[in-house]
Amino acid sequence: MRASSTVSLVQVTGSNLNLVYVVLAISLGALGIAYALRAQVLAASDGTAKMREIAEAVQEGAAAFLSRQFRTLSYFVAIVFVLLFALPGDAEIRIGRSVFFLVGAAFSALVGYNGMWLAVRANVRVADAARHQDGQKAVQIAFRTGGVVGMTTVGLGLIGASLVVIIYRENAPSVLEGFGFGAAMLAMFMRVGGGIFTKAADVGADLVGKVEKNIPEDDPRNAATIADNVGDNVGDCAGMAADLFESYAVTLVAALILGKAAFGDAGLIYPLIVPAIGTVTAVIGIFLTKLRSTDKSAMTAINRSFFISAIISAGLTALATFTYLPSDFKLLTGLTPEAVTAAGNTNPRVLAIGAVLIGIALAAAIQVLTGYFTETGKRPVNDVAASSETGAATVILAGISVGFESAVYSAILIATAVFGAFLLGGGSIVLSLLAIALAGTGLLTTVGVIVAMDTFGPISDNAQGIAEMSGDVEGEGSKILTSLDAVGNTTKAITKGIAIATAVLAATALFGAFTDAIKQAVIDAGQKTADLALQYQGVLDVANPRNLVGLIIGAAVVFLFSGLAVNAVSRAAGAVVVEVRKQFIEHPGIMKGTEKPDYGRVVDICTRDSLRELATPGLLAVMAPIAVGFGLGVGALGAYLAGAIGTGTLMAVFLSNSGGAWDNAKKMVEDGHHGGKNSDAHAATIIGDTVGDPFKDTAGPAINPLIKVMNLVGLLITPAIVSLALGGSTTTSTLIGIGATLVIIAALIRNRRQATAIFA
Repeated sequence: MRASSTVSLVQVTGSNLNLVYVVLAISLGALGIAYALRAQVLAASDGTAKMREIAEAVQEGAAAFLSRQFRTLSYFVAIVFVLLFALPGDAEIRIGRSVFFLVGAAFSALVGYNGMWLAVRANVRVADAARHQDGQKAVQIAFRTGGVVGMTTVGLGLIGASLVVIIYRENAPSVLEGFGFGAAMLAMFMRVGGGIFTKAADVGADLVGKVEKNIPEDDPRNAATIADNVGDNVGDCAGMAADLFESYAVTLVAALILGKAAFGDAGLIYPLIVPAIGTVTAVIGIFLTKLRSTDKSAMTAINRSFFISAIISAGLTALATFTYLPSDFKLLTGLTPEAVTAAGNTNPRVLAIGAVLIGIALAAAIQVLTGYFTETGKRPVNDVAASSETGAATVILAGISVGFESAVYSAILIATAVFGAFLLGGGSIVLSLLAIALAGTGLLTTVGVIVAMDTFGPISDNAQGIAEMSGDVEGEGSKILTSLDAVGNTTKAITKGIAIATAVLAATALFGAFTDAIKQAVIDAGQKTADLALQYQGVLDVANPRNLVGLIIGAAVVFLFSGLAVNAVSRAAGAVVVEVRKQFIEHPGIMKGTEKPDYGRVVDICTRDSLRELATPGLLAVMAPIAVGFGLGVGALGAYLAGAIGTGTLMAVFLSNSGGAWDNAKKMVEDGHHGGKNSDAHAATIIGDTVGDPFKDTAGPAINPLIKVMNLVGLLITPAIVSLALGGSTTTSTLIGIGATLVIIAALIRNRRQATAIFA
């Protein structure tokens, strides 16, 4: 089947089509490897009867939450599916876009659920490996579990993209907009919902257990412990897996849209070749991750496999680039003479490999930079831990300062990569934007290892929780799990840094696609080239008050979204605190160990409250671009997206790294520094960690999909905005903008009417 109504010079036939089938085969192979790794993980011993009992409770809670979450999200998905049909365009493409919107959402959900399902079974196996004092096996189980999720991510991402190209050929980019939007929207909801759940339980458990009752973090007497472990899986495993999947999907969307315009026929194939290579290197990286006797910690082994896989990716990509792409744009097919002239003397091979290498180098640089600011033993975390000797206030100030400083360096690093890729275009905007998109695909060549690194964190955390609750792991085994948990905090911070980098690269590339969509929409509306130049010259000029207002609103939405997420955690945590206190008061036998807490009650509270909080941030992400675009015009919408990208980059890194520094500072104190456990310094770091929890695991990570959701909404609605503007239907456009604004206001009013803490 092919969509044939859109006339295009670009064709996907012959050897190019065969290459797409090869990519499809590689993606299916990735799923096969994921299945094999899954079997290896499940073959490991699942511990003692007590450990299995605790693990089964976590499994039950996680599955119940995700099932309820998916039911809730199905209503949003159904509404958007219908609305996509209302957008302008060829009927066949609109159908394809809507159908693949469902596919993208389903794949995102599947990646998330798969990550959760295996993680809640791997945690008890990691704990058992530690019980037998086998640190190497514990690391292997945790990392290969992440490898399953990583291979599922790359496999499903490439399956979706390659199928769209096979079916829709040259019209694939338009259909892929739906695929990317579905993946991004569901990932955003899973990030927000899972993030609220996990941090509500974590904060509630810490405030009552550690601070008030002076009992360990995972003491079985604390009613919130099971919910805390459930939250690690639905927030970090399911949410982050879905997040990185949508990063993968959206980056491919941007690369294919711009690749078609800049590289012609090859532009629909090359962006698939690069991540296909990444699939191969991911397998190598996963199997290379082994703890050696000379390694200082598991972080050393993880870093080693990451950098080796990055180097292999760079080498294989260079080989594929020089094999597939010609040395001159004149040799590319499917390009107009004007496009060839605009390319000038630029070498397609140099542009492509240079962009991909920039992306790979960016991933490595973020790995090093984030590790420096969040890893135990490094100066920033040491300083935060030392500040605990003067109280909680100085801990908070020190952590905030780490977040602010690291955000600047990370933003400069990402901006340097963006500008470096831009320069490769040789003055051609289309080529420059393609280079930025290809840098994103380069960064994601290591996504299999990146997902494995991220999943490593919550599995290690859960393993330590199961060990402590069961009481079956002591001595050296307990030390192994404590070390893995600290490493897991760092790996989670690193992957969040890489996730925001992919968001910026993808959003910048989509921003370029957005400007191209404006021009195409004007042409489709029957405007002549002269009219186009006259009417849309400087459309994104921020000197225009409309555009400046749009930019400010874009920046403000990031702050509002973050505030909503943190406040949601505060409310839900308040309810958890009340419930845990109530159980301790009404059942004094819990503290004596003669009564068992009602774990299920806390799980229910976290589930109820997190799902209730989903609507407002979700509506804000979708409706805000609609309100700005239809209300103020495409120029203001472009500025809105620019403001969101810039502010979102800084905010996401700040929140993530502050939280990571606070968490590992607490770990340092618990390891015996600055007075150790149960000291005043320990109490101060607990407060810091509690503040950091919603920063690093709720608000910060959710900004990544937020940026891409808003960019994709902007890209999808642009033709309609221009069509209404040029058709003289300004009243209709204004009414749509007002309607979207009213929806946001209604959602915010409903949100604010809810109490700060729910005593139920």
